[in-house]
Amino acid sequence: MSEVASKKGMVEMSGCSVKEGDLPTANVEGKEVPWDPAQLRKISEHPCFSENACHFFGRIHLPVAPKCNIQCNYCVRKFDCVNESRPGVTSKVLMPQEALELVRDVMEKVHYIKVVAVAGPGEPLFNEETFETFRLVKDEFPHLMRCLSTNGLLLPERIDEIEELDIGTVTVTLNAIDPAIGKDIYSVVNYRGKRYKGEEGAEILLKNQLEGIREAVKRKILIKVNTVLIPTVNDEHIVEVAKEIRKLGVYMHNIIPLIPQYKFANIKPPTQQEKEAIQEKCREYVKEMTHCRHCRADAIGKLGKDIQQRMYSE
Repeated sequence: MSEVASKKGMVEMSGCSVKEGDLPTANVEGKEVPWDPAQLRKISEHPCFSENACHFFGRIHLPVAPKCNIQCNYCVRKFDCVNESRPGVTSKVLMPQEALELVRDVMEKVHYIKVVAVAGPGEPLFNEETFETFRLVKDEFPHLMRCLSTNGLLLPERIDEIEELDIGTVTVTLNAIDPAIGKDIYSVVNYRGKRYKGEEGAEILLKNQLEGIREAVKRKILIKVNTVLIPTVNDEHIVEVAKEIRKLGVYMHNIIPLIPQYKFANIKPPTQQEKEAIQEKCREYVKEMTHCRHCRADAIGKLGKDIQQRMYSE
């Protein structure tokens, strides 16, 4: 067990502490499915899934996935941008072999890295390079936790590959559970060769997100849901998201304040107080993440103490 876990003697869970040996369960299709204790022990070293771990351990994000299959109204993906710290930004896109070489270099120089992840700059499940990269890293560094972020559109059809690669933690961005709200968040959904807009696109995306989360939980993959807090669009709806993901057996919920850009450039971002008020309401239903640092797609290091500029320049 890790230093953090041994200090605590417990596993953090849904806003409380649950003793190991008294592990919680998720209700999946009417059956109580216990969370995998091995996974719960692992995430005691995962800086995103454990607030304690973020002080001790780090992660490396491999920017191997440039293509995206949806267009969110708040998202602008940028390459060669070193001065922004937010999702969708990277200084360069790597090929899988380059990503493996970067992991080798980082692991030689930095000994607190526990997690290797793919979080963009596009949609990881829409890029075959994601899977090739994970295969290479798994073969050479099997002890590293594997993690990815996704919009969830392709999660149901790629869940078997995710399980095969032993990707134990997955973050799904779920901004609404009502297509009438989702249509105002997503401009276009590209699915199986067709472009969908409006409620039709939002409905397809939502259906696949929920199905994908269910399938992941069945396989004892731990899920974190990210929700972008967009004032006047979904701010009064986020508690409903929290209620729904509790039913699905999601481990953690992360509310991310809007960064005004693209079509939402003129929306005033929520204040810290507004965000905390919604978190407090959601905490009744699901564990809330409070230590997010809006990581770049090429982030390396501990949360808030990134070292990617140094690693890429050496």
